[in-house]
Amino acid sequence: QVQLVESGGGLVQPGGSLRLSCAASGSIFSINAMGWYRQAPGKERVLVAAITSGGNTNYADSVKGRFAISRDNAKNTVYLQMNSLKPEDTAVYYCNADVNRGWGPALDYWGQGTQVTVSS
Repeated sequence: QVQLVESGGGLVQPGGSLRLSCAASGSIFSINAMGWYRQAPGKERVLVAAITSGGNTNYADSVKGRFAISRDNAKNTVYLQMNSLKPEDTAVYYCNADVNRGWGPALDYWGQGTQVTVSS
């Protein structure tokens, strides 16, 4: 079994910053892509940013230039640095990882979600 545990969410004023972390543990041989998604009330879950095992990244247009994704492969951890936060960034943020367990196909795992609220 594989677990993803997120941390770092909270309440921040517009223009502020937050850093999310997501640590993967359990039956992990290696991790392919890792990413962050978000889901606002009444809306679908959407990709915010993703990073491959080699460090290639991609971002949603709405966060380009403000958010930065990074990972520490030795710690099986992915980070999301969020700067210049806007009220429209308010959502539950979910971590995702494509995990090789050393047997069978790679599987997709999700964290439990962490709330980010941007409000004055």
